[in-house]
Amino acid sequence: MAFWTDFKATCRMVKIEHSVFALPFAYMGLFLASRGKPGMGEFLILTVAMVAVRSFAMAMNRLLDMDIDALNPRTQARPLISGELSRGFAWKFAAGCAVLFIAACALLNWVCLLLSVPALLWSAFYSLTKRFSHWCHFALGSVLGLAPIAGWLAHDPVFTLPAALFFLGVTFWVAGFDLLYAGQDEDFDKEQGLHSIPAQFGLKAALLVSSLSHVVAAACFLLGGWAAGLGGIYFLVAGLVSVVLLWEHRLISAEDMSKVNTAFFTLNGVIAVALFAGVLLDIYL
Repeated sequence: MAFWTDFKATCRMVKIEHSVFALPFAYMGLFLASRGKPGMGEFLILTVAMVAVRSFAMAMNRLLDMDIDALNPRTQARPLISGELSRGFAWKFAAGCAVLFIAACALLNWVCLLLSVPALLWSAFYSLTKRFSHWCHFALGSVLGLAPIAGWLAHDPVFTLPAALFFLGVTFWVAGFDLLYAGQDEDFDKEQGLHSIPAQFGLKAALLVSSLSHVVAAACFLLGGWAAGLGGIYFLVAGLVSVVLLWEHRLISAEDMSKVNTAFFTLNGVIAVALFAGVLLDIYL
């Protein structure tokens, strides 16, 4: 019973459901690099690596932000703050995820192994950026942006234009929806001296930057498909994704942030899965 309780609390700590944001893009990179014929081994190892590095990043985020989360009413129910999980457990969990990630990268190829430690360091460092830079949202975006590059390198250890364009697309996409989410903490961030864009420039400016970020993201998703040689099916899906992004911004305004969770999780989860499905359909059909 205690194990099951700790397991559920750990899943809450790392927000396991948010894996839907990164995994589809890692799979996109893998399937594009292999032209739809990835090995089962590399598919499974990539999955383990992505879950491990994402869990490491979230655990480090929770550990590094404990002082902030303890003061924020919105985050005081998180397991490390409520006492459901101990700080020692979280450090051990993060260390275990780091070791698992490095081991998985070693099983893929030498380039993945060589980049594994820098990837871990960057995925932990982004949590600190809001303490000194209002571009923290783009630092977070760049962490998830590594997913399509990781997927590509898992099969073909060469940096390519399509992977780079999808990296930019995911970076701006994530930064855009993180700006929406950060709008909830505008007043708190100001009080604590944190450097989010909503705190530095106000919610209206943050929503504008979010909108522009998603315009860039939509363009990069289209350019990435072009560079990868994809066809009409993918571009149709990418066009629909652009419409969903537009709808996302119509749900939220500086005067009404009540639908931020719908815009943040539901719609963006659909976007990630839809783009991967578009790649699969285009490759196989």
